[in-house]
Amino acid sequence: MIQPKLRVLFVDDEQAIRDVMQIEIPRMGHDLTICEDGDKALQELKKQSFDVAVIDLRMPGIDGWEVVEFLKANSPETEFIISTGHGNMDEAIRAVREGAFDFLQKPCKLFEIANVFKKISERQALSNRAEALETSLKAVRGSSSDFIGESPSMKRVKTLVDKIAPTISTVLIQGETGTGKELVARRIHDFGDRATGPFVPVNCGALPENLVESELFGHRKGAFTGADVSRKGLIEVANGGTLFLDELGELDKTMQVKLLRFLESGEIRRVGENESFHVDVRVVCATNCNLQEMVDHGSFRQDLYFRVNTFEITLPPLRERREDIPAIARFLIARYLHRASVEEEFLSPQALAILMNYEWKGNVRELANALEHAVILCEGEQIRPEDLPALLSQSLPGLNGSLGGDFTNGGRPRSLRDIEMHVILDTLSFNQGDKPKTASDLGVSLKTLYNKLNQYQTHKAAG
Repeated sequence: MIQPKLRVLFVDDEQAIRDVMQIEIPRMGHDLTICEDGDKALQELKKQSFDVAVIDLRMPGIDGWEVVEFLKANSPETEFIISTGHGNMDEAIRAVREGAFDFLQKPCKLFEIANVFKKISERQALSNRAEALETSLKAVRGSSSDFIGESPSMKRVKTLVDKIAPTISTVLIQGETGTGKELVARRIHDFGDRATGPFVPVNCGALPENLVESELFGHRKGAFTGADVSRKGLIEVANGGTLFLDELGELDKTMQVKLLRFLESGEIRRVGENESFHVDVRVVCATNCNLQEMVDHGSFRQDLYFRVNTFEITLPPLRERREDIPAIARFLIARYLHRASVEEEFLSPQALAILMNYEWKGNVRELANALEHAVILCEGEQIRPEDLPALLSQSLPGLNGSLGGDFTNGGRPRSLRDIEMHVILDTLSFNQGDKPKTASDLGVSLKTLYNKLNQYQTHKAAG
């Protein structure tokens, strides 16, 4: 592992020590700024940041503890080392409590300083790797298929998420299975003030019934049979970040009470311990159940429902935003092919027509599975109906062959607009001319439907 060069601030009122360090610390491979007292140190800290500060405790004027307080308030990322020739146990204990990386008794040896710097360098290298990984993950999350599309319903979701993200309010995400509830939760996390903290997803329905409390709140060693070591709970792991509770409706009444207590107090208590402690966690919940109906039936606590429902986001099913299907499909195909993007022509018009008309009860998740199937079977540079799962084509026998009428050119649709109009007219025919019902089935407004029909009539008359 490559150890980064450190920017070192060395504060000491003894000239002889400063003279030695002026030579030796640069020899260790680090950049050095030396100050003779606390006042000069504060001036330097106001001007620039440091990776590590070595601070003498007893100096004239501003002493070392005041420099430490300034560091903690203004540069908490700076590691600090306490150095003193008058050290005692009380000062060593205080140094640890204040968060010192180490406590060195003067006169300290050069190899001791070098070893401490090496440990700090290793920690910083790990931190840099973690930050780089997090940045890469955010780039992947930001291109999520569930947030691709410009349908009115998804635009409303994006707008609401962007407004909610900077707050600390609890959020409830509702939607059918496969609509992308976790991806919305991640977007809330990534666009909020806790983006640098952990994002901890928890599937409440998958937690073992007898271990739910331990998984969420943690446990002390020996708290129950099999608890061989003490363990943090998932809520504690999310400290400083976001806890995503998926399938919230699966929690039983007992755990609902304990979750409510945590949400109201911000405190948790590990199983087997008597003392509670505070954690700073934002909670985002999700469910495919109707929690209000569960409240009415007595299976979900009303007070918990009100507590998690500060903001509610309802995700539309894919069948109600069919206009987003082409863009989502191309993204998914590109992902499976490990490409940045694919051309519109990669999905044949007939195959796209099938995708546009299918009901997608499993939503984007089902679409993703269908396209993975198609990419594997596709032998050329274009996905055709026969590459799709048989269930899709069988459910739409009218589209299983070539399309006819004004929308074809030698048995093949002319353009994406032709496919769109075919879908509109096919749905309109199925609904026996009922335009409001057709607009509802297609996931568009009635005004949009009329505009599309008028554009088609104008285009047809001009042709």
